[in-house]
Amino acid sequence: MLTKRKSRDEIKKEFESLAFEYMDQLFSTALRLTKNPLDAEDLLQDTLLRAYRFFNKFQPGTNFKAWIFKILTNTFINRYRKQQREPQQVDFEKVEFAYSDDGKASQDRAHQEEIDYRVHEHLFDDKIKDALDRLAEDFRIVVILCDIHGFSYKEIAEIVGVPIGTVMSRLSRGRKQLQKFLEEYAIQEGYIKRKSN
Repeated sequence: MLTKRKSRDEIKKEFESLAFEYMDQLFSTALRLTKNPLDAEDLLQDTLLRAYRFFNKFQPGTNFKAWIFKILTNTFINRYRKQQREPQQVDFEKVEFAYSDDGKASQDRAHQEEIDYRVHEHLFDDKIKDALDRLAEDFRIVVILCDIHGFSYKEIAEIVGVPIGTVMSRLSRGRKQLQKFLEEYAIQEGYIKRKSN
């Protein structure tokens, strides 16, 4: 039996309908990974472009969320490794723009970015965000995928590209570090009592 080939528009609509469902989760994860709204936007855009480019490799009926989160984490890891190898660079056009007469446009953009960042930031208490940010990248990724987005160990293993045992180990170690970082906060908020000596 011959199956009708989908048109480019049909493929685009199918991709958009699947991706749109996870857009907020993808952005919040990108923000947690990069710790910067502009970098998170860039990471999300790169992720969506890659996912769309390779959408023909996605198997319909399988877990799209896990598939696109794998692309997000791989894109982040590859970018992070590349940045670690490159010397810090300054974009002189941006510096010039910031100090030119058009500085107001730069301030308006910065103000909007700050508002966007604050909207996301209200989801987590500052102490919790700071503790998450202090985690090593490998631990932070699995904690975010498991405890914030609810992926199973198997899904995380596929997303990150490591064995399930490694996911469990990283998750355990990440949670222990978070617990240590947040112990004083938990006492202050009344979640736990201070241990008496």
